[in-house]
Amino acid sequence: MKGRFRKKREPRHDTPDRPRTRFARTRQAAGRDDSGPLAEQVLAWLHESGRASTLQELQSGLGLGFSRKSRKDLVAVLADLRRRESIIFVNKNQYRIATDSELHEGTLSMTPRGFGFVVLKERMASSQAPHAAKGESRDPFIAPVNLGTAHHGDLVLVKLLGKKRGREEAKVVRIINRASTRLVGTYVAAQRTGWVVPEEEKLLFHVLIRKERTCGAKNGNAVVVEIDSFKPGQKNPDGRIIEVLGDPGDLAVQTEIVIRKHNLPHQFSQEALRETEQLSPVIGLDQGRADLRGIIHVTIDGETARDFDDAVAVKKSEKGYRLHVSIADVSHYVQPGTVLDKEAYQRGTSVYFPNRVVPMLPERLSNDLCSLVPDQDRLAFTAIIDFDPAGKRVAQKFTRSIIRSRHRLTYTKVKKILIDHDPELRRQYHDMEDSLREMAELAAALENRRSKRGSLGFELPEPEITLTEKGEIESVARAERNLAHKLIEEFMLAANEAVAEALSRAGQPTLYRIHEKPDSAKVLEFTQFARSLSLNLPKETGTPHWFGKILATVAGTPKEYIVNNLLLRTMQRARYSPENVGHFGLAAEFYSHFTSPIRRYPDLIVHRTLTALLLAKGKKDTPGAEADAATPDDNLTAAGDFLSTRERVAVDAEREMTERLQVRFMEDKIGETFTGIISGVATFGLYIELLDLFIHGAIPIAELKGDYYQYDQRSHRLIGANSGRIFQMGDIISVRLTGVDPAKRHINFRINDTTSPETNQD
Repeated sequence: MKGRFRKKREPRHDTPDRPRTRFARTRQAAGRDDSGPLAEQVLAWLHESGRASTLQELQSGLGLGFSRKSRKDLVAVLADLRRRESIIFVNKNQYRIATDSELHEGTLSMTPRGFGFVVLKERMASSQAPHAAKGESRDPFIAPVNLGTAHHGDLVLVKLLGKKRGREEAKVVRIINRASTRLVGTYVAAQRTGWVVPEEEKLLFHVLIRKERTCGAKNGNAVVVEIDSFKPGQKNPDGRIIEVLGDPGDLAVQTEIVIRKHNLPHQFSQEALRETEQLSPVIGLDQGRADLRGIIHVTIDGETARDFDDAVAVKKSEKGYRLHVSIADVSHYVQPGTVLDKEAYQRGTSVYFPNRVVPMLPERLSNDLCSLVPDQDRLAFTAIIDFDPAGKRVAQKFTRSIIRSRHRLTYTKVKKILIDHDPELRRQYHDMEDSLREMAELAAALENRRSKRGSLGFELPEPEITLTEKGEIESVARAERNLAHKLIEEFMLAANEAVAEALSRAGQPTLYRIHEKPDSAKVLEFTQFARSLSLNLPKETGTPHWFGKILATVAGTPKEYIVNNLLLRTMQRARYSPENVGHFGLAAEFYSHFTSPIRRYPDLIVHRTLTALLLAKGKKDTPGAEADAATPDDNLTAAGDFLSTRERVAVDAEREMTERLQVRFMEDKIGETFTGIISGVATFGLYIELLDLFIHGAIPIAELKGDYYQYDQRSHRLIGANSGRIFQMGDIISVRLTGVDPAKRHINFRINDTTSPETNQD
């Protein structure tokens, strides 16, 4: 198959005698083998229970039994802990952990070198905490001897041990939740007991597989393995292979690896598929649905797009422009509480790989019932927005509708019509040429207005990987962004803002797409660095206008790359929330995701809440509120958190798959020379991004021969101690490819000695 797939822009139960906690459940699942000293078990159990407990409750909860010896041992430990008043105190024969306990929950992040760090929950919850003080700005260090049987990604309970060499250290007291007992890896066959090498290099163990538990895997196969248990003193756990994926050299198998590794739900249940098959295609107009088939809608997507979920139409008048943004009415088909709806929620979003899509909804919906194909009646949800000639929104209304798209246009075709004036395409789409020109006019006005209010114009390059019909990598390049891309982006942004404002002003609960202000410490850090580059910074600090002016100042200069990248690092991550705090990056007071419910569940929630609003209004000029309209999700906060997490998982999976393909594309290019830009600087060396191929790699500091290089963290550069030679983020350099490691997804370069970096940024 040839082509590429790309997204569009834009009750815990407690009994008096036997408390049930996460600790008890985890301990039961993992066995007592991974228990630490009894004192640590007591501390962990009390931390997990969150309340005072009697001696008998502790004996029961810890599974110690009620023998005289076990009671004696426990009493001795409790007496010792009582002497350390800061740890435990007693109140009416009950034991409780002190409020200033040094126990904390966090997620373990391992390094391939055998040590790890714990990302503490309380520091993740506060954007200011990581910058509180020197020494506390970094995650606590955990030495190998203090890891126990914890591994990368585990949710752990740690005890802070104080500072050593200026950095906090910690010890794992309890594993609260394993990241996974199921993982992907490569099977290595042996005569009696083989093993599986995990794909994740931060998992520093092999899983031992007895011959009768191989599931028919052959040596070198990519497999999914289930771990039986983690026992102390046993570095490599026992397990069994539960699925054989195949030859890891096959790109299709690589995709399966990424899907399993990120636990992406990729198969719909039979019940969900039956529900989908029972859905009826478009029927006649029902009460409250507007007939917009007379409006000249078109879809504009990429050449290889398969789901056409948005169509647009623009009509110019003396008063300005009227924009129709019609979105496939997924909420008509996917009803709350159905199996189909529940499975879509668990997925949260579609995931796009160059050779495959893992959809949020079954194909019959995404590619048929909810695909706005030309010359077919389709149910839609339409935002009708009026703008004055300068692009200011002056009116809007929303309706469920029925539309008929006239053409399926592509970004390339629109560019050729409007920019290149291609005569053949102009003849073929003669009925659309005036409308497309009016679309371009409106899009330009909207972009100009956004820019003036402070909306940030980051140009984020994306990789575009093209595959041959045999599934082999044909090319890797930067994805083109032309007028047609921007046109659709502006219309989608306008619709999202209009919907969000209508819901907010009506007090209708929904999910907003929010982007909070940057962390002030990060802004200060950037400001200090920008001054070292002799940048003339605007007076107002940290506002969208401030960021925008800086971007405009460096546009088209050698400093543009480094400034864009560092400004992006100051930004917080956009997320979903029922609390509208605005969208900083867009300088928008109101913003939601409305335009793609076929691939994003938050958009489906917004469609349902908009329907509820229309139903509540009951006005003739806002048709579309049906009697069975869905009410909003009662727990929108939890939904926002969960769906934000699902989005991050999808982004990570897509990025990893791209890296896997990029590495394979470079395998046969060892020794070749490329032009690249230094995209990052670290103690270990330089990060390199190739300008033409949009491929990332690294130059280890050991490869910078002839000098000893020191890391200047504040200025993002390496400086030669003797020569004074500087390698700074943003420098353009010539590099030679020296090595490719497909298993670890590493690409290594060396400086091409015939060139030197551009050290003068002025």
